[in-house]
Amino acid sequence: MKYDIIVIGSGPGGYIAAVRASQLGKKVAIIEKYSTLGGTCLNVGCIPSKALLDSSHHYYDAVHHFEEHGISVENPKFDFGKMIERKAKVVETTTGGIKYLMDKNNIDVYEGLGSFEDATHVKVTKNDGSSEVIEGTNIIIATGSKPSTLPFISIDKERIITSTEALKLKEVPKHLIVIGGGVIGLELGSVYKRLGADVSVVEYAPTITPTMDKDVSKELTKVLKKQGVKFNVSHGVTAVERNGDEVVVKATNKKGEEVTFTGDYCLVAVGRRPYTEGLGLDKAGVKVTERGQIDVNDHLQTNVSNIYAIGDVVRGAMLAHKAEEEGVVVAEYLAGEKPHIDYNLIPGIIYTWPEVAAVGKTEDELKAANVDYKSGKFSMRALGRSRASGDIDGFVKVLADKNTDEVLGVHMVGARVADLIMEMAVAMEFRASAEDIARICHGHPTYSEAVKEAAKAAWDGKPLNA
Repeated sequence: MKYDIIVIGSGPGGYIAAVRASQLGKKVAIIEKYSTLGGTCLNVGCIPSKALLDSSHHYYDAVHHFEEHGISVENPKFDFGKMIERKAKVVETTTGGIKYLMDKNNIDVYEGLGSFEDATHVKVTKNDGSSEVIEGTNIIIATGSKPSTLPFISIDKERIITSTEALKLKEVPKHLIVIGGGVIGLELGSVYKRLGADVSVVEYAPTITPTMDKDVSKELTKVLKKQGVKFNVSHGVTAVERNGDEVVVKATNKKGEEVTFTGDYCLVAVGRRPYTEGLGLDKAGVKVTERGQIDVNDHLQTNVSNIYAIGDVVRGAMLAHKAEEEGVVVAEYLAGEKPHIDYNLIPGIIYTWPEVAAVGKTEDELKAANVDYKSGKFSMRALGRSRASGDIDGFVKVLADKNTDEVLGVHMVGARVADLIMEMAVAMEFRASAEDIARICHGHPTYSEAVKEAAKAAWDGKPLNA
């Protein structure tokens, strides 16, 4: 079979690229080595983790907050098996939706491992060992990423686990040791903390979420500590050993002293790595960087002119929505259109509670670039909506150019900020000023009023409700 475009990988980047290409009149095939479509995000990432975060959040509220709302629930209990079962149903429904989209858009789906024979031919090796070769005028690599580990850690997938195994445990850990204070470690740590586990986070950097704005890291540390999560920053892990049902983690603190943590599970959440195993990139002549990423230009084109790569397998943030946008960009570019993507305006989100969201530059980045900026901050505690719901932790911070008032970065911690951040992403896309945002009438009472107030604080230093 010959296609205009072959997509290898059916995650958010791959399936979106396939859909958009088909919409633009291309004959498209997609190759997926697993039996379900959707990649890491839908099967063992974004979607299942949010399902467990929501289930555990409901339970945590029943235990800790229902009483203050006048709701009496005697001895709330949870059925962990049902939580996992519900998560599986959510995943099944969502991946089924991808299959529907493939059928709707007349995209041929090949189940098996896709590997290059040359720059235009891809062999699909099925689980039963049989194979077939298909031809593509253009090929998009969207094979995503896998969890990273440290060289001395042996992941046994039972007690020493990655995020994949953490989403399908048979029991709630008694003491979960999380190596890595980034998005994945904090989200999954939150799930099990809410369900009664002791959670200890061991982070090499001096703060959790080290790539985010320092005010965000400070606030999130404070609120998660209040929930009972223990943080050990500036700790370099040196060994992870399993003895039966016990895991021992050794680390060196900032004083150079050895510290030992003992638990029944250890989640290794030190990031993710590009996944290119089995692709046969050498047969196609595709270059890979020292970091294992596929090298691409501004059009996401590799050194081989008809081969493109998107998502976690190329440079940039490993985010599902970034992969989706890149999929659209490549599909439209191949159809002769002139798409664009602004990498500065891709939001970063952490689905703890309160949530964390950011777009644009951090203060440290602006300082490093010698940008003359001003900052406006507004506390969620000052909002009527926050007091009504009881979600008073967090803030919104707006960073704007001191001379032009253009918004350069926005950082949020609070209820529903994962959704609130998009107001500012849109505003920044149109190069709005802090005054522009401050003069927009926001509904009352809403969480979004914090955005207006923080923008006013950045514009003239005079928020109305603080």
